[in-house]
Amino acid sequence: MRSAIVLSITAVVMLPLYYIFVSTFKTQTEMALKPFALPESWSLSNYVTVFTTLPVGQAFLNTLIVTVTAVFLQVFIGSLAAYGMILRKSWFTAAVGSILLIGFTIPVQATLIPVYRLGAKLDLTNSLLGLVIVYMGSSVFCYFLIVGYMRKLPMELIEAARIDGAGPWTIYWRIVLPLIRPILTTVVVFQTLATWNDFLWPNILLVSNDKRTIVLQVFNAISEFTTDWPLFMTITVIALVPVMVFFVFTQRWIVAGLISGSVKG
Repeated sequence: MRSAIVLSITAVVMLPLYYIFVSTFKTQTEMALKPFALPESWSLSNYVTVFTTLPVGQAFLNTLIVTVTAVFLQVFIGSLAAYGMILRKSWFTAAVGSILLIGFTIPVQATLIPVYRLGAKLDLTNSLLGLVIVYMGSSVFCYFLIVGYMRKLPMELIEAARIDGAGPWTIYWRIVLPLIRPILTTVVVFQTLATWNDFLWPNILLVSNDKRTIVLQVFNAISEFTTDWPLFMTITVIALVPVMVFFVFTQRWIVAGLISGSVKG
């Protein structure tokens, strides 16, 4: 009974994905007359048209550069901040933690205008570098996920390393990072999905066609393929496939990281 319910829910969830995918192999007429039927012929003409009409390759490269760079900096800064909070407990670190908590509660929408104006003054608009710098603000989210995990680490190991003469950087790199690998993997997966799928900041900061990310390219394809829905479905699938494959191969680490962080020792 339980399996039947789960399979039914899965079928309902997968129906829109099935509709989008099969539509990429159909003509406009076939999609209108037989929306849920399999295509009469599995033609790749829509994919060829999309890749020859739109700068999909450049959009993929832009997204990859921004995602890899931003996620690395977010996790690095967030883990260092968490490490500093754990290593040196004082009124100063407590105050910084409170400030970070306040910053974490501020909605992103409330920062759109000041961030854009600041970026314009620093000549960081319409720039992948400016987009990466904005994404670094998500280091606060990484910090809150990592610091809770770090508090469960055996502090005896850190004290023993100090006695052996290890400095703060050595302790961080050789002891702390290997111990918090599960939560680091979880954070990397979360931030990769969020950065790759983000539409808000690229739409605000990027203007040039050669700077667009893949999600922004999908949005702008609406005007390109206003009446040709199979082509629009095709660019949507091209944007979805990489992140879906990434999630399928990494979802077990999400669960493992969250579970291991909830049990001390």
